[in-house]
Amino acid sequence: MRVTTAYDDRMDTVATRATGMLDVNDGQSLYWEEVGEADGKPVLWLHGGPGSGLTEGHRRFVSRPGWRGVLLDQRGAGRSLPSAADPATDMSKITTAGMLEDIEALRADRGIDSWTVVGSSWGCTLALAYAIAHPARVDGLCLLSVTTGDREEIDWITRGVGRIFPEAWDDFVGHLPASQRDRNLAAGYAELLADPDEGVRAAAAAAWCAWEDTHVSLAPGWEHWDRYDNPDFAFAFARQVTHSWAHDSFLPPRHVLENAPRITCPVEMIHGRYDVSGPVSIPWELLKALPNGRLAVAENAGHSGSGTGELFSAAMDRLLAAPRTV
Repeated sequence: MRVTTAYDDRMDTVATRATGMLDVNDGQSLYWEEVGEADGKPVLWLHGGPGSGLTEGHRRFVSRPGWRGVLLDQRGAGRSLPSAADPATDMSKITTAGMLEDIEALRADRGIDSWTVVGSSWGCTLALAYAIAHPARVDGLCLLSVTTGDREEIDWITRGVGRIFPEAWDDFVGHLPASQRDRNLAAGYAELLADPDEGVRAAAAAAWCAWEDTHVSLAPGWEHWDRYDNPDFAFAFARQVTHSWAHDSFLPPRHVLENAPRITCPVEMIHGRYDVSGPVSIPWELLKALPNGRLAVAENAGHSGSGTGELFSAAMDRLLAAPRTV
């Protein structure tokens, strides 16, 4: 899944202060960039997907007074290499554990002891998993359109939402062979996206992205995401999402909820009431498990996050004032 907000791609461009490629394990090379104040409080932006990659609009989330913003294209996404857009890329190297190692490698490379982490959609799952694995390195979390990556959430978005959009869901599941329609739908699509026939891969990517575009469409002001119109992006994005969801986000069952009490830093969550893709029950249950959480529900927002700008600004101001972990 993806998320944008009032700080989206259509806003004025924020210039980078530095960019680079970081070689990490498994033969991966990560694209990163910095924005904001060189001596500001460090903050990391984690994009959605998995596989959405960075856009220029993402820089506005972390290019704010008092902050030193760091952004990266996660494994396989955007300008990181090898790209999931290349059918020859070994997807077995793209795992949540690998991404957590990448975040730690980037933190050390940038000379940062601890940082605040901002995530959107899938980026929330990754941020939460990182805070569980490395609590001493996280000063605070700001989570937009909250997800935890659990199987229940994956089943909801690939099956349950079909009760709201039955016509589109019939097209979505109907793209799979009949023998695969009662199993893990993401796994079925992942197999099509690995087919040696380019036409089969392209058709599967288009069908997957059509469903992605549908289940976020109840939000006020919804607009079609034109990145799906780029066949290379659609293939890379669908490939990464289905790869992750076929393996339950590469996390144990209920990993985030069961380990949430270990996250003692401030956690700011912002979620849209119209978010059908990830119902507000997700952050609500997480809030009850967090020692230091706060949830703001944007009554007129959906998964796209439009209309959450003021809530996000207030959350970031509170996190800026919070003490550093290290």
